[in-house]
Amino acid sequence: MKLLYLDCGMGAAGDMLAAALLELLPDKAGFLEKLNRMGLPGVTVSAERAMKCGITGTHFRVDIMGVEEDEHLHDHGHTHSGMEEIAHIIGHLAIPTMVKLDVLAVYRLIAEAESQVHGVPVTQIHFHEVGTLDAVADITAVCLALHELEADEIVASPVHVGSGSVRCAHGILPVPAPATANLLRDIPTYGGSVAGELCTPTGAALLKHFVTKFGPQPVMRTQAMGYGMGKKDFDRANCVRAMLGQTEDTGDRILELSCNVDDMTGEAIGFALERLLEAGALDAFTTPIGMKKSRPGTLITVLCQEKDKETMVRELFRHTTTLGIREHLCDRYTLSRRTETVNTPYGPIRKKVSTGYGVRREKYEYDDLAAAAKAEGVSLAEMEWDVKGIEL
Repeated sequence: MKLLYLDCGMGAAGDMLAAALLELLPDKAGFLEKLNRMGLPGVTVSAERAMKCGITGTHFRVDIMGVEEDEHLHDHGHTHSGMEEIAHIIGHLAIPTMVKLDVLAVYRLIAEAESQVHGVPVTQIHFHEVGTLDAVADITAVCLALHELEADEIVASPVHVGSGSVRCAHGILPVPAPATANLLRDIPTYGGSVAGELCTPTGAALLKHFVTKFGPQPVMRTQAMGYGMGKKDFDRANCVRAMLGQTEDTGDRILELSCNVDDMTGEAIGFALERLLEAGALDAFTTPIGMKKSRPGTLITVLCQEKDKETMVRELFRHTTTLGIREHLCDRYTLSRRTETVNTPYGPIRKKVSTGYGVRREKYEYDDLAAAAKAEGVSLAEMEWDVKGIEL
């Protein structure tokens, strides 16, 4: 499985992530040409060699009318752009539709974080922090690079946020800034002795949207490595390190326990399945079968971790009439799964996102959709269609 690991030991910013990913691409010049032809007015992007603490990497430069911008400045500047203006800009870019959707999703995360901080609806949010064209260029560069890298899974280290305070459009605020702190909820972070803002709202939103899990570097065979350099100098290398490689452990081992019964009612079998799932089974299901003397019967199958075998065997004997249980050791391959929450006028709607092996699947939580549909007096299909429209 192709794995991308992001080392955020010095935080994350849009330009640093873009530079690190650029170093992983086989055709860097071609990628920069795509960005310069995508249709951002007055914007030119380029890559410059940079060195931090003896390490050579790349600085992702964005020029607006020939003048370079700085994300750590524009992230807390005074440019005002609403979600509608951002969507209009993105909608006219010459990039794949999936990349446009990713860019808009990242901005939506930022808008939701700002909405919580300022206590106003998302529709009234103006992007003081990330509304300038150079921010659009940074975010689009990251989304397009990830689209081209086609990693099956993206993992990141815990995020170093820095310490002290930062000046923004609303005054001097503690690090991490409130919007950044909201974006980093449920993500492992830490501070330290480095004074300054290491993780920007743009960097936090990109990590939240794309990273499937946070933790130490998994076992992997690294095939390419990129260093995205920040502009500031510290006593340690100010960079994001991106590592692209293959993992050999793409699955896990589970047990399949099964038994045949022909003398249990449907209610009793259902009760047994409920108890098995409550006891920790990964899954429990039934299959109609034919047994001796042409008697109809039921095959009960339980999937569980090896450590839970004794518990499952005990529960099977306790809640079924079987006299014997079969065991099979299985290799299992799964997509990485996480749950996101979409804020809608009908309340929060949870969404299950599954990724890996080059695929991405999304499914709204039935209970949330059903409750919203009942409250609004519409069909389940109408509610799902409406929620999808809100996301887009």
